[in-house]
Amino acid sequence: MNSLLLKTTVRLSRVNLFSIPQRTLFDIQNVWGRTAVDTQKPIDSSPLAEIPIQDESVGPLSGVPRDMFKERRCRIFVSARNAMQSGTNNQKKWKVEWDTKERWENPLMGWASSDPHSSVIVEFGSKEDAIIYCERMGSL
Repeated sequence: MNSLLLKTTVRLSRVNLFSIPQRTLFDIQNVWGRTAVDTQKPIDSSPLAEIPIQDESVGPLSGVPRDMFKERRCRIFVSARNAMQSGTNNQKKWKVEWDTKERWENPLMGWASSDPHSSVIVEFGSKEDAIIYCERMGSL
């Protein structure tokens, strides 16, 4: 009996009990079984229309002032999840925003200028769509 117990303890000691399997960010699941927010395009979605990859500039035809795209720097990003809420709705959208210009104030009357393009944020389903939009509009 003692020899059987000794053999089983020897066999158990050979197994590494503290081995942790390597996981990526996309393997981790939350309480409801959803995976972490990924910024990849969903596999099952099919595009409504294919955007041609060729270079074509539609910026002059869009009606947007030239300084909106030529003199401003754009930023393509995915917004961070709100720490105060646990929901993940609208977190997979890529956004494009432009920097704001310097504002001025009239010293005599106290009037202040405003920048109408400072609040413009355009949303896209994937990073590639946002890059193609910026290239076609002349921002990149």
